[in-house]
Amino acid sequence: MKNIVSVRWLLARMYEPDIVIVDCRFKLGEPEAGRKAYEESHIPGAIYLDLEKDLSGPIEEHGGRHPLPDAAELAARFGKAGIGNETRVVAYDDQGGAMASRLWWLLRYLGHTNVFVLDGGFSAWRNTGCPVSDEQRVIIPASFLATVQHNMLIEMDEVRESLGTDSFVLIDSREAPRYRGEVEPIDPVAGHIPGARNKFWAESRHADGTWKDSDEQRERFADLSPEDEIVVYCGSGVTATPNVLALEEAGFTRVKLYAGSWSDWISYSENPVATGEE
Repeated sequence: MKNIVSVRWLLARMYEPDIVIVDCRFKLGEPEAGRKAYEESHIPGAIYLDLEKDLSGPIEEHGGRHPLPDAAELAARFGKAGIGNETRVVAYDDQGGAMASRLWWLLRYLGHTNVFVLDGGFSAWRNTGCPVSDEQRVIIPASFLATVQHNMLIEMDEVRESLGTDSFVLIDSREAPRYRGEVEPIDPVAGHIPGARNKFWAESRHADGTWKDSDEQRERFADLSPEDEIVVYCGSGVTATPNVLALEEAGFTRVKLYAGSWSDWISYSENPVATGEE
């Protein structure tokens, strides 16, 4: 799997000079929990990037709960974190890959393709008996020049204009009860974008937390065609990214992220909302 690396792979390369390991652990509702966990114990040499402080922009009227950061500011942040254009980046979390996939997507969005997600995350690393540390790495800033890949992104108005169009497929990555509008613990409106299909992001993994292989991902998305224009969303654009990664593993090339996702969609009162199964 070209986007996923194993614990064994990282263990063999963790001290190579061009590798930066990024701890992305973050707990929604407890914004300091991830950093505290990092400070207590992390993969030796790893740096920490925070979902809301580093990997999201400021919240505004529109744009959702975790807006995309400004590209220039994000590139500067990566450089300050020691990530340059030649750096190999390995991201991990303890949330099934959701936060690590956000970093994976953001780096690729800025044109940096040499980025990977650690299979099984920090739990797999620790449970395998690999070393951990509470020491924080001395960061040497690097030069990061962004080449923004606008084709990886779709805006709200484009989604609205494309609803009901042939070969336009919307994937809602949230759990089924939220998709159906039966519960909504976070956003003020329940339901989904009309026409969206539900593919819960966590189903990209096995029960033990490791990622499904390419054949298994293709089986998950067997109802899709390589010719489709696929747009993935979730609540705020974070847990959609593991599905984007899974779709790429399955061989789909026409995949875009609706970064603002459901929380952005419902910020426009005129946008239609659907409930129940499609």
